[in-house]
Amino acid sequence: MTSVAFAWLAAGIGAGITVFGVGTGIGNIVAAALEAGSRQPESAGDARTTMIIGAALIEGVAFFALIICILLSIKA
Repeated sequence: MTSVAFAWLAAGIGAGITVFGVGTGIGNIVAAALEAGSRQPESAGDARTTMIIGAALIEGVAFFALIICILLSIKA
């Protein structure tokens, strides 16, 4: 295999790990927000707002990581 093939393989593996981590992180945030809403229904709106902000920040990091994977694979 050439170095370009290894670069694309590494980019694919890196993207897969990134997506797995993001899915796990957002899943934990949603689970915690739902649990907070079930324990204290009057604070469910605040928990939902915080959950959305946290999920957006995690997705921003995921997009950054995916762009880095693509850029590194193109450089090889």
